[in-house]
Amino acid sequence: MKENKISSAVIKRLPRYYRYLGELLEQGVERISSGELSKRMKVTASQIRQDLNNFGGFGQQGYGYNVEYLRREIGKILGIDKKHNMIIVGAGRLGQAIANYDSFSKSGFVIKGIFDTDENIIGQSICGVEVMHVSKVAEFIKKNDIDIAAFTLPKSHVGEMATIVADAGVSGIWNFAHTDLNLGNKVVVENVHLSESLMRLSYNIADNSKKKKR
Repeated sequence: MKENKISSAVIKRLPRYYRYLGELLEQGVERISSGELSKRMKVTASQIRQDLNNFGGFGQQGYGYNVEYLRREIGKILGIDKKHNMIIVGAGRLGQAIANYDSFSKSGFVIKGIFDTDENIIGQSICGVEVMHVSKVAEFIKKNDIDIAAFTLPKSHVGEMATIVADAGVSGIWNFAHTDLNLGNKVVVENVHLSESLMRLSYNIADNSKKKKR
């Protein structure tokens, strides 16, 4: 596989390829061309070929792509061919929604622990996982080989909790709090802002409405 520097735009498209290829497998499709895949994904065939050529190509001229093989290889690139142990810090509605989303476990993301400060929630079970007090986070991470911590807690507590989980040994933080985290090279952070996504949708609705009136 090539060791080129891959652009962030290509990396962002890989999970989408993985999802569409999974749907094709469910439909019994064994082989697909870049042209056929482009029609489904609304991405040009040229873009698909360029994206995949960053990693070696995977296709054969006149044959196209073997769907199962391509999905497996993209899974390896994304690192989801291995199991990732996760915890959720914050057992409110969003934390519970994440815990109950079974597609994560199918992709190798296994929720091992859930933490909160609310005594009314502590001790309860969410999707088979007991909610524990946040004071136990560091010890739990060290004992259970936790890779990822998902933050669904108030932004006022994010900085302190980020330091705790980073020092305990997590590799990545999936941050849903309304603040951007940046821990340098110590821990990889993915900041998720749901309100920004909704605002982009609002803009596109307004823009589409203007186009219809022209």
